[in-house]
Amino acid sequence: MSVRSFHRGRILLALTTTLTGVVAVGSPVIADPAGTPAPAAPLAVAFDTAAARYDVPRDLLVALGYAESRLDMHTRIPSAAGGHGLMHLASNPGVRTLDEAAALTRLSAATLRTEPAANVLGAAAVLRSYADQAGLTVATRDDVNGWYGPLARYGGASEPSVARLYADTVYDLLRAGFTGRGEVVAGRPVAPRRGALERAAVLGGTGTLSTDYGPAAWAPASTSNYTVASRPGSHPVTRIVIHTAQGSYSGTVSWFQNPAAQASAHYTLRSSDGAVTQSVREKDIAWHAGNWTYNTQSIGIEHEGYVDNAAWLTDAMYRASAALTRNLATKYGIPKDRAHIIGHHEVPGATHTDPGPNWNWTYYLQLVNGITGIGSGTVVTEASSLNVRSGPGASYPVVGSVADGATVAVYCQAVGSTVTGPYGTTAVWNRIGTNRYVSDAYLLTGYDGYIPNVPRC
Repeated sequence: MSVRSFHRGRILLALTTTLTGVVAVGSPVIADPAGTPAPAAPLAVAFDTAAARYDVPRDLLVALGYAESRLDMHTRIPSAAGGHGLMHLASNPGVRTLDEAAALTRLSAATLRTEPAANVLGAAAVLRSYADQAGLTVATRDDVNGWYGPLARYGGASEPSVARLYADTVYDLLRAGFTGRGEVVAGRPVAPRRGALERAAVLGGTGTLSTDYGPAAWAPASTSNYTVASRPGSHPVTRIVIHTAQGSYSGTVSWFQNPAAQASAHYTLRSSDGAVTQSVREKDIAWHAGNWTYNTQSIGIEHEGYVDNAAWLTDAMYRASAALTRNLATKYGIPKDRAHIIGHHEVPGATHTDPGPNWNWTYYLQLVNGITGIGSGTVVTEASSLNVRSGPGASYPVVGSVADGATVAVYCQAVGSTVTGPYGTTAVWNRIGTNRYVSDAYLLTGYDGYIPNVPRC
């Protein structure tokens, strides 16, 4: 997939013939190595079409989708805030982007919720309408830095610091670059024009820190979404409940500030770097577990992402969350075990499945209990590079490669299929990133097999 730029004048591409009211024209082609034209991927066509039809910078649109969902429709299950699809078109008392998209595109809400191409088109239409209301002209629409206001508005946050967090997340992705679902967005310098949000507090900056947990930013939930208490005096704190947010970091923090949410958690963790925001004081009762007794006696921790997509579960988030849980367990005398650190699905009467089947409890509890080392090793192979697989075994799909002689971090080690390499025959596999494994037979770590103090996956 080639890197795509912001420039206008791109040919309108086919969306999908199922989208009533959208004119379909010719799709672009990409030449394969043999010179035979190959059709563009459906998602690429969807972004091309939406960006051209509504004159929205294409990479901005892709970055918005990546921030919201990692470009995943997440099996058509809405987020906790009632957001749908890869672009998180929402329908809740505070944010009505789904309804706005339906009015602007004349597509049904059902189509916008469930069809990826329609979902992208709807988001582009809403962004363009916001840009028009903000006074962006044909010339200024070409400059991605001028879209900050419409982007922040799309997020729907009522509190300026959270609105800034939302928009900054998208611009940070544009600055760094990213790859996902066949889309490649190259990093580039950005200088977003924040307008009035330039004066908004930066979460985690001076004046916004939690008084309960030093590393956390403070962004209070609406008083309609939790119960004031004086724990642990009023109620003992005996458990920690682990959640998956079913949404993005900034979107989750924003949702807790929406009086209509009727839900909250004490803390929320970000996937990319483990940043943490507190929304409810530990002394107060967050509404997170769906069981009043458990609410009164627990701390709720949300994690950015969706239960059906393991890509959100980064080592940075695991480690930051475990550090928070370790702090809470020590503070309140909570045993650091699975009887007291539980998933939302384990709460009596729970209708939720989070944190989901991808959550690695073994790894997490090791981190909570202080087995937190990170090892390192040098790749040694007779070839120019070594395949990286999605799991600990030769039968897992290849998801990348590392060059011979490269140094890699080892976050945890797992038992998998047996492999023979330069360092003998072994069933040990090293996790070098999220869903990225290499056999220990090809890694010089200084140890024979397991590395001391590195967790087991």
